[in-house]
Amino acid sequence: MKRVPVRAWRPQPGRSRALSDAEQNRAAGGPYRRAASLQAGAVTRASVVLEFSEGKNIIRAYLRWRSGGRMASRSLGVVRNSTRSANLIEGWTLARSRGLVHDEILPSESSASSFDVRASMRGNRARDTRPERRLRSLLHARGLRYRVSSRPVPNLRRTADIVFRKARLAVFVDGCYWHGCPEHYRPATTNPRFWQTKIGDNKRRDVETSRVLADQGWTVFRCWEHEDPVTVADRITSILRDGAETRL
Repeated sequence: MKRVPVRAWRPQPGRSRALSDAEQNRAAGGPYRRAASLQAGAVTRASVVLEFSEGKNIIRAYLRWRSGGRMASRSLGVVRNSTRSANLIEGWTLARSRGLVHDEILPSESSASSFDVRASMRGNRARDTRPERRLRSLLHARGLRYRVSSRPVPNLRRTADIVFRKARLAVFVDGCYWHGCPEHYRPATTNPRFWQTKIGDNKRRDVETSRVLADQGWTVFRCWEHEDPVTVADRITSILRDGAETRL
């Protein structure tokens, strides 16, 4: 009998917990598809584990999860694929077919139409996103001082991500999902009409905000979150410098 290859079951050496979790998410079809029910309606996130039997030269898949501080396990059976990823996928398929795992239920307070949309929404925070923090760090390192998440015009309910009040410059770092980036926005496949309307309203609001601020003497600078922050910082610095030279 041909020996089962090591790549069919053994994880990569030194694999971190985060990478292992990502591997499980891919095999299951998403993190929300790893739910296992506990007592009293509680839910935990399970994992598929592959174990090689040296004597029998087979790989067995097990579903494991933590319950009450202890590890619980259920045998899923023998898997016979030539790669670890394929065996993990088969393990998750077996677990689902036996009713051992199910999809998580969206929280009642969530406005998302699916977990995929919810993940995208949570990844596009309203403020203090990673691109914003990186840009602010670069501007601060150049000796520039500014306000964060502030209204350029106090009586106007429009908030800019970075505000240079003395220079009357309002900076908006627009998220690719929420603001409909032409390069990276991908329409939702679930409830598409709702999200198309939502993103369209955001884009119209962006245009209106820029117009209103410009009418009140403000310079409006917009960039996408995917743009190089160094290049963006250079452009903002140039605008501030040109404005200062004009006032001399």
